[in-house]
Order: sequence, then C-alpha cells, then structure tokens
Amino acid sequence: MSANASASPYAASTCDVLVIGGGPAGSTMAALLARQGRQVVMLEKLHHPRFHIGESLLPANGPLFDRLGVRAAVDRIGMPKWGVEFISQQHDAPSFLEFADAWDRSMPSAWQVRRSELDEILFRHAAAEGATTIEGCQVQKVAFDADGADVLARLDDGVERRWRALFVVDASGRDTLLANQLGSKQRNPRHNSAALFGHFRGARRLPGKLEGNISIFWFQHGWFWFIPLADGITSVGATCWPQYLKSRDKPLSEFFADTIAMSPELAERLRGAELVDGKVHATGNYSYSSSICQGDRCLLLGDAYAFIDPVFSSGVHMAMTSAFEGAKVVQAFFEQPQALPAARRRFQAVMRRGPREFSWFIFRMTNPAMRGLFMQPRNPLGAKSAVLSVLAGDIYGRMPFKPSLWLFKLIYWCSTLAHAPRSWKAWRMRRRLVVDVGALPGENVLTGPR
Repeated sequence: MSANASASPYAASTCDVLVIGGGPAGSTMAALLARQGRQVVMLEKLHHPRFHIGESLLPANGPLFDRLGVRAAVDRIGMPKWGVEFISQQHDAPSFLEFADAWDRSMPSAWQVRRSELDEILFRHAAAEGATTIEGCQVQKVAFDADGADVLARLDDGVERRWRALFVVDASGRDTLLANQLGSKQRNPRHNSAALFGHFRGARRLPGKLEGNISIFWFQHGWFWFIPLADGITSVGATCWPQYLKSRDKPLSEFFADTIAMSPELAERLRGAELVDGKVHATGNYSYSSSICQGDRCLLLGDAYAFIDPVFSSGVHMAMTSAFEGAKVVQAFFEQPQALPAARRRFQAVMRRGPREFSWFIFRMTNPAMRGLFMQPRNPLGAKSAVLSVLAGDIYGRMPFKPSLWLFKLIYWCSTLAHAPRSWKAWRMRRRLVVDVGALPGENVLTGPR
C-alpha cells in the first residue's frame, strides 16, 4: 500500500515497524519486512523522485538487487560500469582496473545511475511488497519505552502525525536522527573532507565499453570523480580538504571552475561542456560514525550509522547490506527471541566491517605510496585481484582473498618506508588537515559568496 502524506487525515496509527527514511537502506528494509508479514510504515521527508548524490554503484550490489527483485529495473536506468580509471599528474599515463579481474569473476560490472531514479525504484518496490509508504513526512522525535516507541512526525503542510511502533529502524541517512537524539554521533578522527559537485552535458567520455567507467583524478587538494550517466549527463565532483573549500572568496560556480582547472586532464574532458542549470552543490565535513548501531527496539542502517568518503562508491552497497542483515534481527525480535542475541552480534559485525574494510584504503588514498600502487598495479600472488574484490564490494563473505590483501598492504608499507621523507611529509600534512577542523559533521563549512 502506498499513501501520499497530504491525503492522510488520521492523527495516530500503530505498526509493527516504523522505518525512518526512504532511501536505499530504508526502502530495502521496508520491502524485506513487508515480505515477512510485518506491518511496516516508511516515512520519507521528501517526495520521490528527489536529488541525491552518489551515482556510482558496486558490482556486489547486483546480487542484492536480484534478491530484492529489482535488477531488471536497475538495468533499464543504469549505465554499465566495468571498472575504474585512475589519473595522476605524477604519472604519464592513466591506469585502468576492471572488476572482471577480481577474485570472484561472477560480478564483472556494476552501474552508474541517477539516484533520483534508483531511489524511487526501491521506494515504489517497498510499497508494492506491502509496506505503507508516506512521502513529505519528516520524523521529529522518537521516544522509546519498555514496550515500544512513540514517533512524532510532521507533514509538508505542518500537520503533526504520531505512530506507536514496536520497533524503529533509522535509515535517515546523513540526518542521523537517532544518533543525534542519543548523542552517539561523532566526527571521524582519522578522516575529514568536503565536496563540491555539479552535472555537465557534453563531457568527453572514454570510448566504447569503457564509456561508463568511473574516473578518479588526483589533484593537489584531493581528488575528482567523473561519473557518466545513461542520459548523457556526467556527474563531476571534487572531494577535498575542508581548509581548501574554506578559502573560497568568489561565487561557488567560479570556485568550482578554478578547482577543475587544477586538473588539466579533467579540464580537457570538460572543454566545451555545459554545467546543467548552472548549479554547483557543496557539502561540508561529512565523515562521521555512531558509537552504536542498535538498541533494544531500534537499528541504525547505512549512513544513519556511519559515512566516511565516496571515493570507492560504497554507500548504496553498505546501506542495502545493512538492511538485509538488519531484517534478520527484526525477524528474530518478533519470531525467535532465542535467536535474537546471535542475530544482533552478526548485525553489529556487518555494520563495523564495511567502514573498516574501505577505510584502510580511504585513509591512505592521498598518500603518494598508495597512488603509486594504483597507477602502476601489479598482481603478485593475487594482490591486485584482492584489492579489486574490495573495490567491488565483495567484503561481507568469507573473503578467501585475505592473504593476498595482506600482501598488498605489506607492499604498501614497504613502499612507504622506501620513500620515508615523502611519506612523512604527506602524513604530516594529512594529520594537520584532519585535526584542524571547525565544523561539526553535516555542517556546511563553506564561507564566502554563493
């Protein structure tokens, strides 16, 4: 059942599970719980389709789309993505990595998608599975007691709605509703970055099969993404240290153009391209995590629990994975109390594994040693294949490639030691930029003219 918020006259309702947020995590969870026969209500503060950044998906999303039953719909909107291109100004030629060379060769490709389209597909699918979905309804507060939770929400027209739920799932994304309410949200002490981005028409893409690959351009203040979409538009963004964005003293569009000019290779691909609607977006320090991912009657999924950095396009995959694992917790809560402790332990392990596996690379992404390994990849004893497996999102199973992954990390540390002065300088600079921050996670750190 799908309901429009403006057409909802009733003042109070009850449900088994209330899901906060209608993005990939929330919609996946709502669909899975509806399949279990639960009475599920999902509240989304905006109306689909709505804009969201994060257009690049991972190969490991494919099996999740299969299990959910939406792969065909994703195929219709997606641009095939077979791998990653890396471009560094310190190297003469780009580097290409293909997912087909990963340990598990059954996931050779992924998709680039407009998130407005993908998120709506998942949201409507949850309604088709039997969840009650309400748009234009923002949750204000959740009050827990021994028997459940009272949820206060406000509709677009200002009317308040209340629900009594036995269980609450927070999939509110960067709003981090429960983490804020419980005081468990904390800035990531090892990583801090900000981004500005826009969409271009007429950007020059890679030829043939490579057209849909994501391209990563390193530059002096961080890195750029270049994500081709199926409708001819290309998403381009710069992820950089907040201190650089704080230096802005001109309109955002001009600042973005100046930033792009710092990467001649990217500037060439955008030569003659048009910035769609002239819009440039910016977001401030966004690397954070919650100290908890669950309570007696609640779960925190996806970005509502943690977000680090978009460099490896892991957000949607981790969000959906958290929903699949979280649905087992909810099922045990209602049907198998004796199995609940084990389900909670597995859920916590899954929630911690994603950020941990990706973070090792993210924290070192701007280190010269790491850049060198990506720009000149070798595959001793399967080391490159192991890294590609991580980049593909194949991190939640047995990970038989772990010994080869350890070998890659050993090679990285040896390279770091072999170029100790350069590595020390990079570490000192990163430490200064991570520690020297002034805004809390989610705040906009940009100053100056719009």
